[in-house]
Amino acid sequence: MKTFATRRILPFFAASLLFGWSPGLHAQTHFYQGKTIRIVIATTTGGGYDLWARLMARHIGKHIPGHPTIIAQNMPGAGGVVGANYVYGIAKPDGLTLGAFNPALYFDQLVGRPEVKFDWAKFTWLGSPEQNAPLHFIRSDAPFKTIDDLRNTKEPPKCGSTGTGTTGHYIPRLLEDTLGVKTNIVSGYQGGTEIDLAVERNEVVCWSPQIATYFGREPYRRWHKTGFTRVVIQTAAKRDARLKDVPTLNEMMQQYKTPEAGRRLAKVILTAATLGRPIAAPPGVPPDRTKTLRDAYAKALSDPELLAEAARLGWDLEPLTGQELEALAKEVIAQPKDVIERIKWVLGRE
Repeated sequence: MKTFATRRILPFFAASLLFGWSPGLHAQTHFYQGKTIRIVIATTTGGGYDLWARLMARHIGKHIPGHPTIIAQNMPGAGGVVGANYVYGIAKPDGLTLGAFNPALYFDQLVGRPEVKFDWAKFTWLGSPEQNAPLHFIRSDAPFKTIDDLRNTKEPPKCGSTGTGTTGHYIPRLLEDTLGVKTNIVSGYQGGTEIDLAVERNEVVCWSPQIATYFGREPYRRWHKTGFTRVVIQTAAKRDARLKDVPTLNEMMQQYKTPEAGRRLAKVILTAATLGRPIAAPPGVPPDRTKTLRDAYAKALSDPELLAEAARLGWDLEPLTGQELEALAKEVIAQPKDVIERIKWVLGRE
């Protein structure tokens, strides 16, 4: 004979099965309801990392149980190290603070940069919307048309950079190591938008953004359309369809017979771009909240409204999951000493 308690409980569990209730979901709904999640963006406003993080901030909240408020806060400095240090060591690991930063920051950890206070492999990785590859462009009115011109010039061009862990620094150095291209790197810019202004003012004439950035926002679209800039090399394995006349780094290394050591270095360096524009949380976030955030991130990347915005901006999606980023993060920092020494040179820390 069923007791009164049993008669009360059975309909409750039947409803639970019908409407998808679970203790874990209920706990996360209870935790996130009425809360605010902050995404710390380790760059200035207007760049690719900033724009992607803000796009995610507009859509991820609806996919988190309890529908917390999402805010984005820029925290630039030291090429992204300031923001990464904050997320790693100061923010609480409670699932309420996330970070969006340049994936090449692991270079600075590898070479022992003293400002680095994080362990790249220990971040709680949520996902990345794309896998990328840098290119190198130059103002069309500069006296350099090809890689040969850059190899043979007696007065290297000035290229903008925000810090050692950014493409603006390590791509020109990689081109010097593998192809003999000389560059005068001008560091200290706070972000990509500041470099854009410097290019327009002719303070610098070259930069190395991601392909997705170059085709994904202004002023690059206008620059490319009007011929203000010329892309001289791209670093993806194959030529981008929009840059079908621009050689790849692999093609140029074959042409100039780059030694095997240089080719190995290029592979390690360019892996950073493959990580795309990742979002992470501090180490030690409880497993149930990690799962909630990873699931929400993946759902947001399938959200029709987010996809429509990305399409309008001309952004292509090629996502990486949090689990994939976690595995890659552990792999990229496990480099032998000889590779680390070459990376130190590329980063200007020999």
